[in-house]
Amino acid sequence: MSTFLLTWIFMSAALCVTLILMPQQTNAARAFFVFGDSLVDSGNNNYLVTTARADSPPYGIDYPTGRPTGRFSNGLNLPDIISEQIGSEPTLPILSPELTGEKLLIGANFASAGIGILNDTGVQFLNILRIGRQFELFQEYQERVSEIIGSDKTQQLVNGALVLMTLGGNDFVNNYFFPISSRRRQSSLGEFSQLLISEYKKILTRLYELGARRVMVTGTGPLGCVPAELASSGSVNGECAPEAQQAAAIFNPLLVQMLQGLNREIGSDVFIGANAFNTNADFINNPQRFGFVTSKVACCGQGAYNGQGVCTQLSSLCPDRNAYAFWDPFHPTEKATRLIVQQIMTGSVEYMNPMNLSTIMALDSRI
Repeated sequence: MSTFLLTWIFMSAALCVTLILMPQQTNAARAFFVFGDSLVDSGNNNYLVTTARADSPPYGIDYPTGRPTGRFSNGLNLPDIISEQIGSEPTLPILSPELTGEKLLIGANFASAGIGILNDTGVQFLNILRIGRQFELFQEYQERVSEIIGSDKTQQLVNGALVLMTLGGNDFVNNYFFPISSRRRQSSLGEFSQLLISEYKKILTRLYELGARRVMVTGTGPLGCVPAELASSGSVNGECAPEAQQAAAIFNPLLVQMLQGLNREIGSDVFIGANAFNTNADFINNPQRFGFVTSKVACCGQGAYNGQGVCTQLSSLCPDRNAYAFWDPFHPTEKATRLIVQQIMTGSVEYMNPMNLSTIMALDSRI
């Protein structure tokens, strides 16, 4: 056989191997992991004995199936829309029996409504996946994936993944300001915020130890402006509850400082601060600019501002969810959430520090 023919056969075989491997290398979306509370829970609490639930109508009224899924939204929630933007399938809840096989490689949602940074946050909700338990499940997840693709590729999958962490709001709303909590008697708002930041740093350090290398960390929104706080504070003209607003004003800058310090210690921009206060404040302060009729009254609820109690089939329900910034007493509508994700994707450092998600995706695609 001639040298030319041997060379041609070898090159043809190499080209075939390259073509077979290319789709796996270039088209595979990065995994996405989600940790946190009800703002990002996609249904884990459906599988738990807890009062923090969103598994009955009218939750999910605008979801593609028209049915409740455990998301605290009328439709898609924050992780869903981020997945949509990065070209990935939505992550399934870690407790879902459907999360098996190749679906594991998409990532997983570990979030659980009601939890906080502190372990005593959300005790009134009974059985929820506190952050320590979410991390235990993350370790178990990695073991399950290792059985499919091996430990080395599992580490690569985790290291290359995008991670979303959303904590903090419940520590104020369902702990410090909760009527039966002793926290308020034990410490000032500033001292409590410092405690939260100290504990949050330990949580994020542990997440880094578990392999996370790109973590978007959301701060708290304007806590005093949600319909529940307007109702409980007795707001007359829709003015935001001052003490809850002060909590956010203290906590968020401390969070930014802590994230910057962690990045300096690591020597890389692992942790990205997502300024939830600014992204929410935009449409809360000027709802008409974004096509909302109101940012004060929840679409689903009862009492003042529809902010009392929880959203149920007996609640007052608005006919047009796109006209409301808030779906229930605490959570934004899908439309409002899309505005938040828009800033996550392309926002300036006022919203995403040190960079937005589009920049992250562009940088990481070169690695």
